Order: sequence, then structure tokens, then C-alpha cells
Amino acid sequence: MSRGGKLKLAVLISGRGSNLLAIAQACRDGRLDAGIALVLSDRGDAAGLTAAAALGLATAVIDRVNFATREAFETALAAAIDGSGAELVLLAGFMRILSAPFAAAYAGRLLNIHPSLLPKYKGLETHRRVLEAGEREHGASVHFVTGELDGGPVICQGRVAVRPGDSPQSLAARVLAEEHRIYALAISLIAAGRLQLRDNTIVLDGRVLEAPIVEDGPE
Repeated sequence: MSRGGKLKLAVLISGRGSNLLAIAQACRDGRLDAGIALVLSDRGDAAGLTAAAALGLATAVIDRVNFATREAFETALAAAIDGSGAELVLLAGFMRILSAPFAAAYAGRLLNIHPSLLPKYKGLETHRRVLEAGEREHGASVHFVTGELDGGPVICQGRVAVRPGDSPQSLAARVLAEEHRIYALAISLIAAGRLQLRDNTIVLDGRVLEAPIVEDGPE
């Protein structure tokens, strides 16, 4: 990703914006050589918009109900993203499935954070499904977005142990802490020019990344 100065980010949210706030904090602290150019939501009542505005971040709402087709909706999304000058697009609790053409248009520039150790447990309700399956570990993954749902190349993962007596809520809280940590890690590697996506393959420091970077959380 050829650029000068701080990496400009667009963050797409649908809800409270927990990952957005963690990214914003990392930018303010200087842990990320990046800045948020736009916070974009598909819901006008998303709590994350209020939090973003309180931080002085630019915000916009593009509601799917205002568009006759998904194509028109995604055209408006792309116009807002491109108009902000963002170089990297981050899905952070954005609850819309984006089309393959949209993902292709932002190939190598579009990331998502997913609450499972991909390729396990794609989709929703991952914490409940992990507990029902009797898994001993769980976590989160940062991946490049492709046309396959939760199926793009995985950059890094944060793992947590599943504890006796865990509920979906208690497990979710520990996984969320890992989400904050590994999303910042992935962004920092891209901002530093160390990590790129080439022909659907992740390259880190000039070498193919054979497996995701794994960060272990608390037991």
C-alpha cells in the first residue's frame, strides 16, 4: 500500500462501536501510525456514532432501507469511503454482508474482525456454538474480506481458553478483549508496510505467511 503520512482508515459499524473505540484509542496513543478518516454506519441509531462524534471523528449514515438494491447501497458506501480518502477499510461489527464485487473492489484494503478461530464457526452466535460443541479454546480472527463469508485469508488470531462454567456472555467478554488487541496488531503491520495481500496470499516482511499470527490471551 503506497502512501505518505499516517494511514487513513474508514471504520464501518452497526452497533456500539467497541472495536472502533479501541482503534481510535490506539491511534491517539500513537500505537498506530494511522488516523480515522470516517466512521460509517448502516444504522442511524448506532451507539458507536455518538461515541465517534464525541471524539471529533467524521461520521456518516448510509441506511440500506433507503436504497432499492444492494448494488445501489454499496455504490453509496463506496462513494463515502472513497470521498473520505481512506486507504484501509475496517469492518467493526458491521452487520451487512458485502457482495463479492464490493470485496473485489477493495481487495487487500478491506479487513474484518470475527469472533471465532476461523475457519471454525463462521457466521453468528459463535460463543454459544463453541460452548455447545465443548471446545476447549475460542478466540477471534482478523482477516481480509473476500466474496466468501468469513472466508478470506486470516492475518492474526487471539486465543482464549474456555473455562468451566463459562456462559456465552463471559466468553464473549474475554474474546472482545482479544479482538481489540489483534485488530490493532493487523492494522499496525499494514500501516508499517510490512504486510500486504498479493494474489489472495498474505505476505509479511517479504515472505508468504503460512499460518495466522497467533496471540494467546489469558487462561
